[in-house]
Amino acid sequence: MDTVVRDVRVIDGTGTPSYRADVALGGGRIAEIHRETDAGPRPGAARVVDGAGLALSPGFIDMHAHSDLALLRDPSHEAKAAQGVTLEVIGQDGLSYAPVDDRTLAEVRAQITGWNGDGSDIDFSWRTVGEYLDRLDHGFAGQGIAVNAAYLIPQGTVRMLALGWDDRAATPDEIARMRQLVAEGLEQGAVGLSSGLTYTPGMYADDAELTELCRVVARYGGYYCPHHRSYGAGALDAYEEMVGLTRQAGCALHLAHATMNFGVNKGRAPELIALLDRALESGADITLDTYPYTPGCTTLVAMLPSWASEGGPDAILDRLRDDAAAGRIRHVMEVEGADGCHGVPIEWDTIEISGVSDPALEGYVGRTVAESARERGEEPWTTARRLLVEDRLGSTILQHVGHEENVRAIMRHRVHTGGSDGILQGHKPHPRAYGTFPKYLGTYVRELGVLSLEECVAHLTGRAAARLRLPDRGLVREGYRADLVLFDPDTVAAGSTFDAPRTLPTGVPHVLIDGRFVIEDGRRTDVLAGRSVRRTRP
Repeated sequence: MDTVVRDVRVIDGTGTPSYRADVALGGGRIAEIHRETDAGPRPGAARVVDGAGLALSPGFIDMHAHSDLALLRDPSHEAKAAQGVTLEVIGQDGLSYAPVDDRTLAEVRAQITGWNGDGSDIDFSWRTVGEYLDRLDHGFAGQGIAVNAAYLIPQGTVRMLALGWDDRAATPDEIARMRQLVAEGLEQGAVGLSSGLTYTPGMYADDAELTELCRVVARYGGYYCPHHRSYGAGALDAYEEMVGLTRQAGCALHLAHATMNFGVNKGRAPELIALLDRALESGADITLDTYPYTPGCTTLVAMLPSWASEGGPDAILDRLRDDAAAGRIRHVMEVEGADGCHGVPIEWDTIEISGVSDPALEGYVGRTVAESARERGEEPWTTARRLLVEDRLGSTILQHVGHEENVRAIMRHRVHTGGSDGILQGHKPHPRAYGTFPKYLGTYVRELGVLSLEECVAHLTGRAAARLRLPDRGLVREGYRADLVLFDPDTVAAGSTFDAPRTLPTGVPHVLIDGRFVIEDGRRTDVLAGRSVRRTRP
């Protein structure tokens, strides 16, 4: 044995009651679990960790992460490692960096600068999904990366590659090309397909196109993870649309950041839950993820109407510089409700600038668009338009439109999992990037009692691993990989706040990946035990 954790409270990821045991690790796996009621000698090891007062659980699985470049940029990656995250699912919201060609790579880098930076510090040596996963495996001089990562094929990037930025239905040949790209990505190890159906160009796809791609995903035993067409006006219809098309395709469905936001949806979580329950009872395969906060986070450019984004980033900037086109954009956003803002007229006092790409614009950060406009003595649209142009679409925002009662109701659901949706860029990122998993355990388990500790851990581990079809992760079980977290149930808490979003959590002294200490005595080690986690055939 390499390590034994002695006399620890085991919360095994199944949701069943915890128990006390010695847990011995060897060769990167859980070698023996010796319960306190078991006869026979207790296991020994080269290293013994005192587990008294601590809980041992599977490593947390972040089902919705935006660390696509951060994993290659920052070997420490404490934002996730310190929370106890041992696996992130990236390639989210239909936009990421594989598969690409030279043109598409340049376009997607520009489009999601606000999520991941412009990538000027990254050697983009890959073009295919498999090459990207290989790059993760051999990050930082071949040592690996901070935590494990699974990848979803981004449908918006696939559409960009097959037919560009046109707002039109795909031709049969283009659909065939997209099906081929999805199949290749799944063959190379992706676990499914993501969409961002309020982001261009993915949102230009109709249901028939999406259904055809989901048929491919189903054939490979993957799952479809849509950021669907609305979380505001028409949210329930958008959820029902995703349920219907995946059932038609025979594909598993995982609903990304399954919130009910904006004033029109206050108190309406029970309607979403009823919709899901009806589908589950009739045989649908559905899971979802949420983060335990009310505000959302995205890019400022994402708020624009979809027609304003046709043609890509350069075309967007041209329209914003043109007074007539900008006037039309403003009318849709402020009066009609743009599809980029979920069909709800934008409220500039809810849009807080959380990050900018140009350091000269840092004065906007931490203020709402409405506040900055008042300081300048101008209309909010004038301020927003200027910022979009001067920052070349690279600004990120916090959108304060959520409802606590909806957050609590959805996290109780039996198919719920945890996802941070953590954007690590920006001067004032959303605290969920650094705090999601400790916040679940500290606030929603210990302080509010929304979930029991065993139930919450199951949401964050075993249930997520089952969705990913991982045969040897997500549970504390003999023979499983030793991806584990030791935390103190009495003190675990998110340190990050909206004022200090990069503060690390407390109460998480040890995190192991493949039996190696990534966090030891509360400090990040130099261990790089993370690798790509590739699709397992059913």
